[in-house]
Amino acid sequence: MSTARIGLILPEVLGTYGDSGNAHVLCKRLQWRGHDAEVVPVLLGEPVPNSLDIYLLGGGEDGAQALATEHLRKRIGLGKAVENGAIVLAICAGLQVLGTRFRGSDGVDHEGLGLLDVVTEPGEPGTPRAVSELVAEGGAILGGEALTGFENHQGRTKLGEGSIPLGRVVSGTGNGDGTEGAVTGHVVGTYLHGPALARNPALADLLLTWLLGHELEPLDMPEVEQLRAERFAAAKRRRA
Repeated sequence: MSTARIGLILPEVLGTYGDSGNAHVLCKRLQWRGHDAEVVPVLLGEPVPNSLDIYLLGGGEDGAQALATEHLRKRIGLGKAVENGAIVLAICAGLQVLGTRFRGSDGVDHEGLGLLDVVTEPGEPGTPRAVSELVAEGGAILGGEALTGFENHQGRTKLGEGSIPLGRVVSGTGNGDGTEGAVTGHVVGTYLHGPALARNPALADLLLTWLLGHELEPLDMPEVEQLRAERFAAAKRRRA
């Protein structure tokens, strides 16, 4: 294929907890396999091109989330790209933005982009904020590969019939109902920070498999496995 173009959408608005690193993880995992790739930042106020291959959105606080939603609803490039088969990964606030509706902590409802069939609302009064290591058993789409990340959110996300969970929670909160994340076609949302793709190479390679159209040989990276083992151990200590 020609150079893969990885869109980093509104990194100055949706870039909490190093989520922008997901773009660089994908870029390097392609380059290590002999493919050309580049990261294309798309900043606030700029049009969103519909010609990129992968689009990445990160997390952000309520104000940033509302600002990003307004920007992306006015600039329809992301929706057009998905219609054309583009791949999207959205983290935390990004997940909520891609849903059909989300409610901020101020009680205001916002219409999302409708690329994921999910609705997000704050937890019931007195519900503690989800702040912890999050571990999930990956669904069939990931061959059951475990997922690890850090979550920090108040939202509780309900999936509709048009989305399936990315995984099932082992430790932490995730969506709030025992499931974690959402998948509709080639659009993926998750509450995993970390960055998610540095901590979960199987998820990174799932996106790249969709991009390239064939299964990928795994990369031998002992340091990543060490990182994952450390994070799983930390979550286990917290449960204990």
